Amino acid sequence: MLVLGIDPGTALCGFGVVEEGEGSDARLIDYGAIATSADLPLPERLQRVHAALTELIARHRPASVAVEELFFARNARTALSVGHARGVALLAAAQAGLPVYEYTPRQVKQAIAGYGSAPKEQVQEMVRLVLGLDFVPEPDDAADAVAVAICHLHSARLNDIISQAQ
Repeated sequence: MLVLGIDPGTALCGFGVVEEGEGSDARLIDYGAIATSADLPLPERLQRVHAALTELIARHRPASVAVEELFFARNARTALSVGHARGVALLAAAQAGLPVYEYTPRQVKQAIAGYGSAPKEQVQEMVRLVLGLDFVPEPDDAADAVAVAICHLHSARLNDIISQAQ
């Protein structure tokens, strides 16, 4: 199973493509961040994020998309901006006919580090270890997106185990 993880944002929208391997193995296929300039109007920034995500979906053909849910932000403007980017990510997945799974930052941290309040550095290190990498994916937004994809793989695996036991 191939999963596209997305950490939405209008300045930087992180993405990570992770493939489920044998047992608990997972393999990093692609990662990065879609950057847009603050000088551009919001509709154009969103269009660029949408176009890039659509291209990533067409190139990798994931089985599903995992998107980080909006966390409570102190800055309403930032929350709205992230919300717009989330909408664009959901739209790109829906247009491709892909199932979308959403995870809170706390759920992602719990799945990756075993602790829902784990610091960012611990989550990034666990991403590195889980994937057997010599590096932490950069920028932070990309590492976060990879973590979201891994979270989904773990959740999907657990759901399969539960459904088989019933």
